[in-house]
Amino acid sequence: MKLSKAISIRITQLLNERNLSQYSLYKNGGVPRSTMCDVVNNKKKRVSTETVYQICSTLGLTLRDFFDDPIFNEVDD
Repeated sequence: MKLSKAISIRITQLLNERNLSQYSLYKNGGVPRSTMCDVVNNKKKRVSTETVYQICSTLGLTLRDFFDDPIFNEVDD
């Protein structure tokens, strides 16, 4: 699995756990709406660490919390 796909899956999991929408994540954070949609819908081949950091910050997570998930064990690119 590509890293961008794993990031997309992880963000979707976190949004579902918190009962949040992509829109609410965009409204409360510093990531442009188009970028947010592209990341969540896996339309970006690469996701910047700054984007992941902004998403984590909005969700109240550390980068360690974000990446400490079994989905990242499946990354092979």
